[in-house]
Amino acid sequence: MIALLASACGSKVESPEPSESAGDELAAPEVDVSESEAEEAPPTPSIDEILQGEHRSDEERARDAYRHPRETLAFFGVEPGKDVLELAPGGGWYTRILAPLLRHEGSLTVGLPDGRYGDTFRKLAEEDPEFYGSVRTVRLAPQEGAPLGEPESYDVALTFRNIHGWINAGIDEAVFTAVFNALRPGGVFGVVQHREVEGRELDASRGYVPEAYVIALAEKVGFELDERSEINANPKDTKDHASGVFSLPPAMRGDEPEEEKARLAEIGESDRMTLRFKKPAN
Repeated sequence: MIALLASACGSKVESPEPSESAGDELAAPEVDVSESEAEEAPPTPSIDEILQGEHRSDEERARDAYRHPRETLAFFGVEPGKDVLELAPGGGWYTRILAPLLRHEGSLTVGLPDGRYGDTFRKLAEEDPEFYGSVRTVRLAPQEGAPLGEPESYDVALTFRNIHGWINAGIDEAVFTAVFNALRPGGVFGVVQHREVEGRELDASRGYVPEAYVIALAEKVGFELDERSEINANPKDTKDHASGVFSLPPAMRGDEPEEEKARLAEIGESDRMTLRFKKPAN
């Protein structure tokens, strides 16, 4: 049982039933809460309490040094009370931070693609319904015209290291358009992505994408670049690895000899752009 979630939730949460609405795979659970119980509900844990929570493994905490979740979420304006959409969460590294942060104030919805990348998250939700019970899901299938929930229903949308995959699948513009439609006016689209050397030819199969490409794509569908940050930069990353970004931790999928693997491990995780876009308020 997860200590952090247990302390943050004073009510009984039933297992979610499948939604009948199009594109919604797990509806928000029904919560049986009396007025007195609602008054006694513990406050939302702080981001520091969440990062140190027992629900996070040692391996997850070790990646904080490269992913900078506290600073990144603050830069994107993620806080209790916001309605947040996380796209293609994969193994749920960020979800395990966002879920307790938004459980009682605001909401968290994850956009799940079809196939193994979505199935990974679905399996996690099935294995731990208490933790994931308040997390809503929508189908991420913009190539079919599927919306990411109701139009203008989120304050913040987030994507972490997904854009190269969308480019490879030919759906990057469709995803960005769907996000634009799902955000409220003035809403934020927060992007973290492996960053290619500017001027190098686009080859998303290596995992890296030029920052200029991402900015141009976002602006094409209507977003405005609000600010960029070097929170997740890594100047040690030379971006010339045999297997691209996948040669680096945490994947390290290449066939390099052991001495080369040691050098790659010393580099750490990839150099990443961190971009904050806004949907115009008007």
